[in-house]
Amino acid sequence: MADSEWTRIFQANANDLKEGDTWRLEFDQNLVPNSPDMGWQQYIRNTSARFKCSKCRREWPSNRVMVVFHMRLTYGQGVVKVRPFRQNCKKCSEAPMERPSITSENINILMENLVEKIRIKCYHENLGKPYKKFLGLDVKSPHEPDHCEGCIQGICTKE
Repeated sequence: MADSEWTRIFQANANDLKEGDTWRLEFDQNLVPNSPDMGWQQYIRNTSARFKCSKCRREWPSNRVMVVFHMRLTYGQGVVKVRPFRQNCKKCSEAPMERPSITSENINILMENLVEKIRIKCYHENLGKPYKKFLGLDVKSPHEPDHCEGCIQGICTKE
């Protein structure tokens, strides 16, 4: 999951926003869910992703990967800060939190939904479009709340 791919897909989707406004996407691992800075709006979605332990190389899929966005539009300059939440390996002791690897299709779905949310929260438009659902993965084992950064921070979906 290269940040540049997220940025490219975001820019392609953001082109549909108000002409003359510019938007940029920034990754911020310090975003705190449910605590956007003054003047910022929040949007939280979940998606599916794969993870790989940098310690033992074990891989696992998850359909419970939270992504937090904080957005702001001021004087035609829009900024979206994004934080995909991480997971760690349940087999390794003291395993580091790993970044999710999200498919291009699911990044695109996230960005389409994000742009709809920007329309609602920053431009006060509501086109009534339903949110697109992410493409799920075949997951054989249950979600592990103790190894999920989203669960630890209390924002992981219970669906």
